[in-house]
Amino acid sequence: MLDSIHVGMTGLQGYSRGLRVIANNTANLDTPGYKASSLQFADLFYTGADQAGGRATQLGHGLATTGTQLDLRQGDLRDTGNPFDLAIDGDGLFVLRPEDGSTRYTRAGNFQFDADGRLVDRANGALVLGRDAAGVDAPLSLLGLKTTAGAPTAVARFAGNLSSTVETQTIPSVHVHDAMGETHELAVKFTRTDDQAIGSWKVELLDGATTVGEATMQFIDGRPDAASGKPSFTYTPAGKAAQVVVLDFSADVTSYAAGNLSTLAMSAQDGRPPGSLTKLTFNARGALVATYSNGQEVEGARLLLARARSADATESAGGNRFVAAGGQPWELGTAGDGGFGAVHAGQLEMSNVDLAREFSELVVMQRGYQASSQVISTANDMLQELLNMKAK
Repeated sequence: MLDSIHVGMTGLQGYSRGLRVIANNTANLDTPGYKASSLQFADLFYTGADQAGGRATQLGHGLATTGTQLDLRQGDLRDTGNPFDLAIDGDGLFVLRPEDGSTRYTRAGNFQFDADGRLVDRANGALVLGRDAAGVDAPLSLLGLKTTAGAPTAVARFAGNLSSTVETQTIPSVHVHDAMGETHELAVKFTRTDDQAIGSWKVELLDGATTVGEATMQFIDGRPDAASGKPSFTYTPAGKAAQVVVLDFSADVTSYAAGNLSTLAMSAQDGRPPGSLTKLTFNARGALVATYSNGQEVEGARLLLARARSADATESAGGNRFVAAGGQPWELGTAGDGGFGAVHAGQLEMSNVDLAREFSELVVMQRGYQASSQVISTANDMLQELLNMKAK
């Protein structure tokens, strides 16, 4: 009977631990990146008793718990509207480096940029690791991304109709950028030279009253001749390096009779002024995308992701973090490559706790605890009866 009380006590202890696991799961029902766990049960060792009829009798010693098992299924993704809240749709965990220099992993991507421009975990300030274009893994930061340099104009494109009946036509407001991104306003002057060939024009690039250069352009049946539709000029802004500027009339320019009315104008150019950072976000590949005031977009480093080779290699460390267990190696990579999932900006992965399942398990734990308690009560009553018999 004493053995029965001991067996009942192991049941009470085991179901108490199971209740604690369920309580922890339900308490973290709304914790981003939380992974539910379940307690694993096993029976204790057996001993042999007297043989009866040639068959051995094995008597168990009760209930044992062999640890908890993580449920690594993906939770629901919830929109937050914060561009630095990140979620992984598929395999992978974000890689963190806390102050102690250790490595931690998480599915909770509630991040922000700190005062030094480093991407950190909002909850505890751990650095978020990324991988640059050279394949180097390091904390992801805004270093080198806060501004972007200007670029000189190489090609200026034009569109519209140059009236074939006018003698001369000047196109103002031809804006180009030098190597430092500074803007210069030039003009293009067309002068008919029909005494040489029908539809022939002299093209001059003007910087104020100064002629930068001249070229000849030919129209055939109202369309620019391919051989002369892209005249090239060498322009040297004051105090700046010389640059080659191509005036592209080849695609959307015509020359038909239109009286004195010409609609020819510059439509686009590929130079740009310097730009300052206006927007940051992450794309599906986990790359940091910086947008600048000059319209340029630049991709920075990509988020570093990791995954364990088996569920046994993952162990909870608190604070929505996981660590590598048992010295087993983890695989590193980036979003969208090698089977890793895609990154979604403005979303967080919520807990994967199934409340209906937890309540079902709660009933089982309660019944098991009650049954173990009843075993102890019954064994105690029987022991008390035995003591009463001896006293008589």
